[in-house]
Amino acid sequence: MFRMELDPMHQFQIQKLISLPSLAGHDISFTTASLAMLLAVGLVVFFLVLAIARPQVVPSRIQSIGEIGYEFIANMIRDTIGEEGFRFFPFVFTLFLLIFGANMLGMIPYFITPTAQIVVTAALALLVFFTVIIFGIMKHGLKFLKLFAPSGIPPVLLVVLVPLEIISFFVRPLTLSLRLFGNILAGHIVLKLFVGFTTALLGTASILSVLAIGPFALALAFTALEFLVAFLQAYIFAILTCIYLNDAFHPSH
Repeated sequence: MFRMELDPMHQFQIQKLISLPSLAGHDISFTTASLAMLLAVGLVVFFLVLAIARPQVVPSRIQSIGEIGYEFIANMIRDTIGEEGFRFFPFVFTLFLLIFGANMLGMIPYFITPTAQIVVTAALALLVFFTVIIFGIMKHGLKFLKLFAPSGIPPVLLVVLVPLEIISFFVRPLTLSLRLFGNILAGHIVLKLFVGFTTALLGTASILSVLAIGPFALALAFTALEFLVAFLQAYIFAILTCIYLNDAFHPSH
């Protein structure tokens, strides 16, 4: 039992809930990660329905939270893209709420964290990446390629700058997915270790049990930090999405 408590990776193991036939050689069974994502979507939809179900001039608490969230993402888009970027407000708002909801679900003890799975964060990052490419080409055609050759740069420097810009652009989905995945994974591992040490020390039933106060206090402090990280990682993913979308709107800048 103590080995399970001290195993920081046990919490990330995915279990099959419903076995389904493979599709093109890929296992598409319904798993605990699938359930967690559905719950995250359900919680987000439930929150939004409650927030807008009975709008009032003097908003209720839940309506106020919904309006604050709306303005938060709206201001983010205004500051990074401009008013024209509001066509992507539903996209960015959904990404932010989905990631934040999934991160918060992971704070429930013994509950799997969807964003600690690289396949989830990679899928979200690729969705942003291809959205930028498709919209950029639809809006500007081949002029979208000006993204790799910023205006005002001397031709001599373009020989070096263009390859760097191309590499930087195609690395975006990797960094976007790894940043979210790595921060959530690492945070949960550290928190699990502190909790495991506390449990192990208390289980000794000796004078060593007193030492459990240390890791227990650290676990409490790190739990508070993890709630902050849950929000910050959703915010970072959303604002980077806006920055990348800005490149699709203004590739020559």
